Amino acid sequence: MFERCVGLAWCSGCRIYSGSMVHVPRKRVLVDALASLPEEERERVGRSETRLVEFLARRARSEAAPPAS
Repeated sequence: MFERCVGLAWCSGCRIYSGSMVHVPRKRVLVDALASLPEEERERVGRSETRLVEFLARRARSEAAPPAS
């Protein structure tokens, strides 16, 4: 059995993203990318697709950056 979810793919360099419906197995646990945000910020980001994509792009860049020495 599967659940339908919205899948987003984006390119931070060209600032193009696309969304599509994806099927995820029901037993698969999905990580909440906004879980670390305070409730107010989480709601603000969640209300705008543009803010959501920008937040995720910043997060991906910071995770990909080499550690500071």
